[in-house]
Amino acid sequence: MQQICLFPGTFDPITLGHVDVIKRALPLFDQIVVAIGSNSVKAPMYTTSQRQEWIEEIFKDEKKIIAAVYDGLTVDFCKKIGANYILRGIRYVSDFEYEKTIADANRTLDPSIETFFLTCEPKYTSVASTIVRDIIRNNGDASLFLPEVVAKSILIGK
Repeated sequence: MQQICLFPGTFDPITLGHVDVIKRALPLFDQIVVAIGSNSVKAPMYTTSQRQEWIEEIFKDEKKIIAAVYDGLTVDFCKKIGANYILRGIRYVSDFEYEKTIADANRTLDPSIETFFLTCEPKYTSVASTIVRDIIRNNGDASLFLPEVVAKSILIGK
């Protein structure tokens, strides 16, 4: 049986921290589905299609990675794609507390789905999409936090 993992998030925009977690998770799974989920609390800066294009471009040479979009419960999407694992990146202890609460709820909804937590490389600890969006809104240089394809497309859009 294939070991399929879902890496859900808003990826608004996808950062070098996200890319780091995905690349380091590659040896652990047969396939990683990087899925853009709807979050009713967040108003995205970039369209879903733009975010999906970025993910596809960044990982175009990696056959084990698929970009997707979903609505609804993450565990339901896991069932739909045959994923038994959820991947989450952790920067700080506060991230763990938040993510563990979600993992516990997911485990209650479907005990067959296990959540894996990977800490990010220390150099990406301060990289958060929220901070990157704020830098972009204020005309700062966010390229230090972004994959090249994302940084280039954001600069073109200005």
